[in-house]
Amino acid sequence: MAVNIPPGGTVIDTFKGNFTKVPVDKSKGNAISTSEFLEAAESITTIFDLLGSVAFTPVKNDILGNVEKIRKRQLAAPLDSQNLQDLVRNELKTKSHTATEGLLWLGRGLEFLCAALTQNLNNPTEELSKSFGIAYEGTLKQYHNFVARGLFAAALKACPYRKDFYAKFGDDLQKVYAALKEYLAALEAIVAILKEFMTSPEAQWK
Repeated sequence: MAVNIPPGGTVIDTFKGNFTKVPVDKSKGNAISTSEFLEAAESITTIFDLLGSVAFTPVKNDILGNVEKIRKRQLAAPLDSQNLQDLVRNELKTKSHTATEGLLWLGRGLEFLCAALTQNLNNPTEELSKSFGIAYEGTLKQYHNFVARGLFAAALKACPYRKDFYAKFGDDLQKVYAALKEYLAALEAIVAILKEFMTSPEAQWK
């Protein structure tokens, strides 16, 4: 997929939503603003396009599918869903957990991608396939059955070379790395908040 990167910019500048701009209200228990979060989660799937293999399509579709579940709940009860935590609390009161389960899996998918790219940036000579493999072992693998693990194994083998991948992010590699590090730091902070909340008693439905 061709991405129009502005001169001197990076592919992150083209994202409609950006995790660095997702409001987090510390006064309300680190409440994460729903609309901006969903836009950022949708936008991050561009990275799977840059990986350039249909093997990553199931992962991308899984993220988009979970975004859709959360957005559907948000549209059904906008006043109760202004932040992710309230969306979950209010949905569970209705004895439904479709969006809550979607958020759980979306958080796991985002954690995997964040861990993979952070691992790769922190190890300048490491190829993507190794970084993604390490991240998968530490995040999603424990939740996957045999079939899902097979799909991921195929996707990992399809990772492009490091130099080819980052070349798609922008012309200036130093700017690319700096922008990615800022982006991933913001994502990591949000993932940590989500993970803590989703494992708390108030986010359980069983």
